[in-house]
Amino acid sequence: MNGVPLHPAVVHIPVALAVLVPALAVLVLAFTWRRPAQSALALLVAAQGLMVAGGFVAMSTGEETEEVVERVVAESAIHEHEERAEVFVWTAVAGLVLAGAALALSQRNKAGAARAVLIAFTVTSLGVAFLGFRTGQAGGELVYVHGAASAYATGGGAEAPAAPPRAGRHHDDDDDD
Repeated sequence: MNGVPLHPAVVHIPVALAVLVPALAVLVLAFTWRRPAQSALALLVAAQGLMVAGGFVAMSTGEETEEVVERVVAESAIHEHEERAEVFVWTAVAGLVLAGAALALSQRNKAGAARAVLIAFTVTSLGVAFLGFRTGQAGGELVYVHGAASAYATGGGAEAPAAPPRAGRHHDDDDDD
């Protein structure tokens, strides 16, 4: 990928799913309250499983990227992002276990127990969404505050982009109304 790391592209999969899965879980709860539908629960298991898999791939590509980024970013900032990512992924794993348990209970015609576990999963998925946000926030700080992307800059002599206009003032502001 021409020196561009894979990690920034991969991380969007688990982060996007961390936002979508709680919404999906709430919909499943709302529309299948009395008896959680097995097909809907299977969809939750699949989405959560994809989030977990994407999270592990993101952690793996992050470890590869870390070696390069350590040259320009303080290790403490990288470590903070890494710790948040681990908590995010392992909490998502717990959510996957809950989603799988809800599906298994539903398949055994234990609707009340499946509903209770689905509620626990829904609450957990909201926590995972928060953890995903915090992980992404720390990653964004690595790039935009600490300059992690500069570790991949080619230094080919290109001019820096022009600074954006100051807040509150635009080139087309007309104060002569």
